[in-house]
Amino acid sequence: MTSILTLTCLVMMVIPAAVGNILAYPVSKRLSVKISDYIVKVLAPRFFAILKKYRKFNFWGYKDSKKLLPENFTVISNHQSLIDIPVYMNYFRDKEIRFVAKDQLARHIPLVSEMLRSQQHCMIPRKARPMDAMNYIEKFGKRAVERNQVPVIFPEGTRTKDGLVGKFYSAGFRMLESSTKLPVAVCALDGGYNLRSLAKFFTNLKKGCYRVKVLKVYDAPQTKEECNTILEEARVMIQKQLDEWKNLPSDKE
Repeated sequence: MTSILTLTCLVMMVIPAAVGNILAYPVSKRLSVKISDYIVKVLAPRFFAILKKYRKFNFWGYKDSKKLLPENFTVISNHQSLIDIPVYMNYFRDKEIRFVAKDQLARHIPLVSEMLRSQQHCMIPRKARPMDAMNYIEKFGKRAVERNQVPVIFPEGTRTKDGLVGKFYSAGFRMLESSTKLPVAVCALDGGYNLRSLAKFFTNLKKGCYRVKVLKVYDAPQTKEECNTILEEARVMIQKQLDEWKNLPSDKE
């Protein structure tokens, strides 16, 4: 019964905003941005509130760790599911955050696609040549700095299937830092790999949880070597944090 109620609440919440943004985007980018901002600021928190109420699904955003953050920064993180996007929007709700993502996400995903396009996230074509992909990231980074936005990049480049942290690739991160010159916040998240598909979403949702935490903030790297060091250390500390979380029950922060 609670599964049906949860689904009903989510559908009633999602459909008006999703349909409204689909209709608005081709006609008025300004209106689409307003709807997208509503999705980020209002619907994302409500999404997790509904899951908590009806499915005992907890969102643990470690607020104290955000005290480490400077005013402006770049986020690097592990990547587990599409839900990572609303998770970070909810965690950094006081910031304007923008993602580096593949352009497949900009099509046919309710709530997400028009939002990513209208808010001008960095959507990289799947078949883009390496040089073209770097150009996308460079322009995105400069735009984020000009608009006082927080860029978020997943150095793994794809979502994990087992919750373990994969290899971190350096090219995109190095270009992003070259264009922004921002301090780097290393963040860990966990919980999404259990919700990768619709079937898993409803199977594993009950009494599950999502955790997000800022682990460390680095000064803006000045060289390729410094970028590589940050990535190497970040991957290790994120995996260590995930291992620690696995020993916690879902109802404990």
